[in-house]
Parts: sequence; structure tokens; C-alpha cells
Amino acid sequence: MKILHVDYERLRSYGSNRSSWAEKMKYGFIRNEHYVRSFSDRDVAAFEAPFGIRELGKKAANKRFLEVVESNDPDLVVIGHSDIITVESLRLVRQRRPECVLIHCNCDPLFVPDNSKRIAAFAEVVDAVFVTTGLRDLKRFAGLGARLYYIPNPVEPSIEILDNSVKADSELPIDLLFCSNATKFTKRLEMVKGIKDAVDGELNFKTYGSFGEAPVWGRDYDLALAKTKMALNLNRQEGDHWYTSDRMSQLGGNGVLQFAHSSGDFADYVPPETLVYFDDQEDLIHKILEFHNDDAKRQDWAARAREFFHAELNSSLYSRYIIEATLAQPFSHDYVWARNINPDGSDK
Repeated sequence: MKILHVDYERLRSYGSNRSSWAEKMKYGFIRNEHYVRSFSDRDVAAFEAPFGIRELGKKAANKRFLEVVESNDPDLVVIGHSDIITVESLRLVRQRRPECVLIHCNCDPLFVPDNSKRIAAFAEVVDAVFVTTGLRDLKRFAGLGARLYYIPNPVEPSIEILDNSVKADSELPIDLLFCSNATKFTKRLEMVKGIKDAVDGELNFKTYGSFGEAPVWGRDYDLALAKTKMALNLNRQEGDHWYTSDRMSQLGGNGVLQFAHSSGDFADYVPPETLVYFDDQEDLIHKILEFHNDDAKRQDWAARAREFFHAELNSSLYSRYIIEATLAQPFSHDYVWARNINPDGSDK
């Protein structure tokens, strides 16, 4: 297929940011022998705007998007986290290219109001919507027109290249890691502070982006991961079905043992003794100390998680699934996250 992929590629950051889930998806499409053209909507808006002010370039970016569709004649248009490309532009693609399939892929949480509004708006015009939240919570968008699918956060073997599970704790100076500078829609730093107080003097707990520690991005984030034994996979809010940030794939794919809240229900498709689930702060502190003091157990669980993530949640399978679900084709693989649905999105 010929695919036009619309997402923010951060061209103006000049490599300072880490690769994104959207980039991993593109690599997966290419590995599955699809031709992919990219359209970085926010960068185009800035490039086309007076003085580089992105907000002033939205109209021009939509015009350029339609030009790219016209000149490339894609079979599939994938819209990512776009707040630039409008529903009206997608309707024009529908009118001008009725044979072109449109989908929206989204890895942001539903508890962010603007994101839920974005999904609802795109669901009225695209053929299918793929979100990193389980179908139990996605059903709020049922009936808007698009078929609904869950997608995990993928591992990309050319990016998740570490294997900290084979390293002894003496080789990993960071005992516990939590990286974040997001403070909206969350109280998770209260828990992080409680953990810091509880393990102070016993663990080297790095909290880049919080409590006075500068955030790390791109290469510096990768360097921090390379030194890390265990990490917290804390979402801004917990409880949404199968929702997690892309920390899960970054940690799991690099052999870093991770702690995740039990309310996400990942045990539905992630094997046992891979992720360490906790119920509350006290339970989490107990399990952190347990694995800190039993390095063989830490290595065993992290190795099992890494093997699973690379085997079953890799970008090639992820992207193949998106294509097959988009076209409602029979699934060519037993996708662990899709065992409860048919290719057309209906429940089994």
C-alpha cells in the first residue's frame, strides 16, 4: 500500500527528542513492504507561517496536506496526534479520493479532555480509530462512524537495543527511575515523593523532571536507561483499561524491570512474572524493596518481559495489525491484545 502518515516529526528539534511511537509505526509499515510518505503537520504549519508562528500557519498546512494527497494518491492516510489537520480537510479527501482509506491513531489518554474531543471529531470522518486504551473505555466513541480498536505501545528493535536484564546490579548505578515533567491531570508526584522518602538512603532513586532534577530527553534519556535497574511506569491517572504511556515499551523492551498499577488489567494479555503490579503506595514500596534485594529475581522477570515485548509487541506486528484491522482482513497472527475481537472490530 501507499501510505501518507500525518504526525508531528519534530523536525525543528534537530534530534534532541527521542523517537516516538509514530516513528516506530512507520518503521513497521516499511518492514511490511508498504511505501510511506510523511507529512509533519506542525512543522509545515510553522514553516508556512509568518515569523514561524505555528498558529498562523494552520490554514496553509491544510492546503499543503491536500496538495500532498493530490500529488501522491495514497491508498491509506494515517492521522496521528494532529491538532492542525481539520475534519473539513479529511472530508475533502473523502470527496476527492473516495477509494482512499482514512484512519486515526492515538496514544494519548482519554482523561485529557482535548484528546477525547479530538478522537470523537476524527471518528466521525475516518474509517477506523486505534487508541492505546482498551475497548471497555473506548466504547464511549461507539456509533460515531468509525470502527474502534485497541493498540499497544510498540517496541522497535532498532531503538530498544538495551538488555539490562543480563546486567548485575553492580553494573546499573540507578536502582530506580521515574522520568516525567507533566503535571496536568495528575497527582502522581505525591506517590513518588512518598517513595523517595521511604527508600532514601537505601536506593539511588532518580526522578528526572521532578523534585529539582532536570528532565532528560533523547540521547540523555537513553543514557539514563542504560544505567537503570528498575523503573516506575506511573500514568498521570490510573484505571483506564489497558492504558499506559509509551514508558511500558521503552522499559520492557530494554530489560528494565517496571512497576505498573494493577488497575490497568495488563495481566489480561501480558504473561505473569514480567510486569510487577501494585495496588497502592505501600504495596509498591514493599515490592520495590523486594526486587532491589533479590537481583536474580529482578533479572528473571525483566528478561521474561523483554522477550515478550520484542516477540509480541514489536513494531512489525503492530503495524501489520493496523493494516489488517483497517481493511477488516483475517488476522495473520495471534495478536495477544486482539484475542477478544474480530478483524472488523466486533466482539468475539
